[in-house]
Amino acid sequence: MTDQLSLFTAAEKWQAQGYRVDNLTPKMSAEALVSWKIRIIDFQERVEFCPAPEQVDLFGNAIPSKEPDPETIKPFELEQRNINFWQTPSADEGVAALYFVIDYDAMLLLYVGETVKSNQRWKGVHDCKRYLANYRQSHYEHQLPTRLGIGFWPHAPKETRSRQRLESALIKKWRAPFNKENWTYWGTPFVDGKVEKN
Repeated sequence: MTDQLSLFTAAEKWQAQGYRVDNLTPKMSAEALVSWKIRIIDFQERVEFCPAPEQVDLFGNAIPSKEPDPETIKPFELEQRNINFWQTPSADEGVAALYFVIDYDAMLLLYVGETVKSNQRWKGVHDCKRYLANYRQSHYEHQLPTRLGIGFWPHAPKETRSRQRLESALIKKWRAPFNKENWTYWGTPFVDGKVEKN
């Protein structure tokens, strides 16, 4: 005989039995938040000032590539735009681009993305918007400064696969914490509706 699956979560069962469950996961303390940021900033500063070695052939010559070199893209030097730029009407849809979500107060690269229409990208649902809201709320609760913005690199390949390969290389290079590929490095403190402790 097999066990019957429950339609209710553990929290719902506890509530039904008279227990009150406000939040099963404690919020991140100010100390934990600052420590989390410092670990990532330390890594990203090393990346910024110590670029990856250039790939060479057997004779020491640089191997030419048809695609843009991720080492030449400087996210912190791009024009800073308001994180809610998409709410401002725009005459055109924009261009194929890579974009970088940054906390400019800490100089912390939070997310790397790609788009075929830079002025349209964030108009719809985007998981990163939720992570940013949780990140901002955590800073607000601890009275810590944050200045979120976004920078676009408008020279991305128009061809989707090439653009995605470049995005993937940059996600790997910078280990931006809001990209899923890097959750094993930094944890997921801002992914859910509640802030998780790391």
